[in-house]
Amino acid sequence: MKMKLSLILAIAVSGNLFAQSVTNPPPPPPLDAPLILPETKVNKPVAKPPAKKSSASAAKKPAVKPAAKKVASELKSTPLVAGPSVVVANHVNVRTRAGMSGEVLTKLTNGEPVTVLEEINLKRSGPEVPSAWAKIALPSSAHAWVKSSYIDAAKTVGPKKLNLRGGPGEEYGVVGQLMHGDAVTEIETKGEWTRIAPPAGSYAFVAAQYLSQDPAALTAAGLTSPIVASTTPPTAATVTETPTVAATTTETPATPASSEIISNELAAAMSSTVTLAPVPDDLPPPPRIIQHEGIVRGNTSIQSPTKFELVSPENHHLINYLYTASTNLDLSRYKGLHIIVTGEEGLDERWKFTPVITIQKIQVLE
Repeated sequence: MKMKLSLILAIAVSGNLFAQSVTNPPPPPPLDAPLILPETKVNKPVAKPPAKKSSASAAKKPAVKPAAKKVASELKSTPLVAGPSVVVANHVNVRTRAGMSGEVLTKLTNGEPVTVLEEINLKRSGPEVPSAWAKIALPSSAHAWVKSSYIDAAKTVGPKKLNLRGGPGEEYGVVGQLMHGDAVTEIETKGEWTRIAPPAGSYAFVAAQYLSQDPAALTAAGLTSPIVASTTPPTAATVTETPTVAATTTETPATPASSEIISNELAAAMSSTVTLAPVPDDLPPPPRIIQHEGIVRGNTSIQSPTKFELVSPENHHLINYLYTASTNLDLSRYKGLHIIVTGEEGLDERWKFTPVITIQKIQVLE
């Protein structure tokens, strides 16, 4: 009972306090107090994006066209002989050894003359490495190095034999030899090695397909054609006497009139019958002449129809097998070169799905 009374009393007191707070509002602020206004949000002007320039006012950049491929003159595969020759390509590497493993000594440019000492054919070369290489006299722009301790104060060779190397170190390839007492012309010294002017007898190697001994090219470069020994023995000149024919008098038969000739021809044409030969149904199709661009690669597989193939320059996939019946065309000279080949395309009898092209023309791309 007491608990109920205390609960009723508490409720009554709280209700009185609430009524008093409502009936007696808080006093107004003093007159000197600053007037505080409620905050109002001001919408800031949105910055406009910069106006796009019209296509007419914008400067038009000229379209860059891809560089056109330069096609060099058709390379000949005639074997080189000792004598002058002309370079027929640009940036041709001169190496210390035949093959791609030799160090590069210098580079030759199109039209530059060189002296061929001999031609060397590699028996085992990579699929894209040329087999024919020319041994040439070392160009004046190349380096020839010797060990400085083997050159005496008189600038002559001291030992019995002294190797010339393509660089300042024994790891470089040999490009010639000097004998005791040979004079040298020093150019510079680098550590224990001295660079000298290329002496007589020094040599280097260039892929043979980049050289030409064509008489027209040699004449344009101011050179003379090398003398090639002839294998045909000279034939003695013979004099043939023409017998004298005595003049004889023959009677000319009378010529018939033109009208008589025409009537005879018409009668012969009307009396003769013309028989046409039947046309066979199994005529072979005309030859398929095509043109492909690619890289020449060697092939050692015994299951391939030929030893050389044309592959794509992008992914090195097979395009055609290359075949030639000409004895003057050595395809090993074109290994690793980017070419355009023209010829008749067909299928080998043993490999029905293998395209083979019989070469008619080859152009090398620079």
